[in-house]
Amino acid sequence: MTTIAGWVSRVEIFLNTDRLRAWNLVLAVATLLCGLGYLALSSGGMDPKGDPIGTDFISFYAASKLAIAGHPEAAYMPEMHQAAENAIFGRQVEYSAFFYPPIYLLYCLPLAFLPYFLSLALWQGTTFAAYWHVTRRFAGPHLDWLAIAAFPAVLVNLGHGQNAFLSAALFGAATLALNTRPTFAGVLLGCLAYKPQLGLVIPFALLAARRWKTFAAASVTVLALAAIATLAFGADTWSAFLANTPLAAAVLERGLVDAYKLQSTYAAVRVLGGSNAMASAAQGLITVGVIAVVIWVTARAPRRHVEPPLMALAALLASPFLLDYDLVLLALPLAWLFAEARQTGFLPYEKVTMFVAYILPLFSRMIAKEAGLPLAPLVIAALFVVVVRRVATDVQPVVSSPPLRAPRGRQYE
Repeated sequence: MTTIAGWVSRVEIFLNTDRLRAWNLVLAVATLLCGLGYLALSSGGMDPKGDPIGTDFISFYAASKLAIAGHPEAAYMPEMHQAAENAIFGRQVEYSAFFYPPIYLLYCLPLAFLPYFLSLALWQGTTFAAYWHVTRRFAGPHLDWLAIAAFPAVLVNLGHGQNAFLSAALFGAATLALNTRPTFAGVLLGCLAYKPQLGLVIPFALLAARRWKTFAAASVTVLALAAIATLAFGADTWSAFLANTPLAAAVLERGLVDAYKLQSTYAAVRVLGGSNAMASAAQGLITVGVIAVVIWVTARAPRRHVEPPLMALAALLASPFLLDYDLVLLALPLAWLFAEARQTGFLPYEKVTMFVAYILPLFSRMIAKEAGLPLAPLVIAALFVVVVRRVATDVQPVVSSPPLRAPRGRQYE
């Protein structure tokens, strides 16, 4: 144990500001080179593997095409949806399913008014800008911009053409506004209804902290979005969505998505050879445990600034369907811990835990696939413990350390 503690101590001393900045620069350059190489090796809109550039984005774009053409329910009919995807490039492409509720069709609707690649660039650019802004608000002005841009989950999300930037921006902006603009925070949380697996913990956290306005605003927003989607796309779209849910469940139960690609406790058990029942039971225990901790922390210290990172990590741990691009959400607690550490100093094991969590998206899928070691749930859980410990020990600012000056308009205390 002493040897482990000594090793961790040496690693944390090694991870000083200059070295971390250098590594961020290396990561940023590597990300840029990978992106340029990816595009250079692509041809006819297809990447080197023969998949459409933007991969998952084709699902959103095809759903938009169908909705604009007056057939939104077809987004939930795999044969028609796949035909719409094939039509975008005029050839057979690997199918990307659309499992999102009709609320998400409202978000996707404008996409097909532009050519595919312009729409993809605009989607990724605007949502990345929102992610960037919110993460800066979490960290304050002292965090190197490279740390945000070079976060490996950024490259993963860009490669998939996914919506994790949007999810992180909505989640982060909402939790930052909890104390000062509770109704607005609820509206933003309600807008996350397109990804319900990330919202499992939110109601419990809000009720435990007695945030009645935020809870009410989130509930009304979800109902309003559902009503607007019904008016825009018709009740048949909801029927088609519900009829498609067995296929969505089969993604997990039958392994239609390889378990090593997922980052959840459920997937970890499957990677280790466990059955669907074992994986479901393990995920259920983790979800209940995480919710219990969130309730305890928020009830013990209501309206403290710990809610934003705590809720983000709890959302990741509670979801059984979690892909590596969803790890963009880790940027929020990492930025928060950086800001806290500037005021109080790093606690033991904190810096090394943050470092491993930061580089997690770079290797989690590869190690799970090649070595059969699903590390993501353990790393996320370790970061969760680090955040909870700061509340439990009531860490105070270090007198000799200059206080962190928050950027104008910072939304948490």
